Amino acid sequence: MTRSPLVFRLSFLAIVAFLMAMIWLLLRQLGMPASFAPTVLSDWFASHGTLGPVLLMLLMVLAVVVGPIPTLPISAASGLVYGMFNGTAIAVAGALAGSLIAFYLARVLGRDAVQQKLENNPVFSARGSQRFLFIAVLLTRLIPVFSFALISYAAGVTAIHLWRYALATVIGMLPMTFVFAGLGHTLELNPTLTVIAAATVLLVMSTLPLYLRHRPHSRLARWLQLDGRV
Repeated sequence: MTRSPLVFRLSFLAIVAFLMAMIWLLLRQLGMPASFAPTVLSDWFASHGTLGPVLLMLLMVLAVVVGPIPTLPISAASGLVYGMFNGTAIAVAGALAGSLIAFYLARVLGRDAVQQKLENNPVFSARGSQRFLFIAVLLTRLIPVFSFALISYAAGVTAIHLWRYALATVIGMLPMTFVFAGLGHTLELNPTLTVIAAATVLLVMSTLPLYLRHRPHSRLARWLQLDGRV
């Protein structure tokens, strides 16, 4: 690695860290509550009037990039204070912004190293299957069990194009964000259905590569463009 790319990567990391720290300090300065209960958050957003949606998006960005802050209560709070449709739009905008930062951070810091080690891999190589990766991101976004932040960082080191990642993220997050915005203060889903849905996604994600490996010339493999075409 030459010095110039290294300086760029370290500089980019420092800028993102600085921005996240500034967002955290700003939110704390404006009285961000210690509790992330949807009713508490919604009252805080509402108390700031027209600034509330901006604070919500900043909190969502922080939750996605930093990770430990849960995103689902923020979506529920958004629905409580701004309604299902407006609340969903605001929460999705904030989550998408945060996921793009995390995606690009992973791409800048780790993409080259992964690509060099897995240059012939249909997922991680420069000629990786865009359709397969699109479906993978879409499926994992649909189920709230999977870490939003982890998926964002993991996608960044794959071959997926930025626009495909953004589209899969928006389409995948919309249903559950809408549901949680509508649930509001109840914030309850049937745990059995959630586990079944997550298990189904995991089953598909684990068995599909095995099927494609044993049938590389199947119609599905050709549709997924696993021969390296993009």
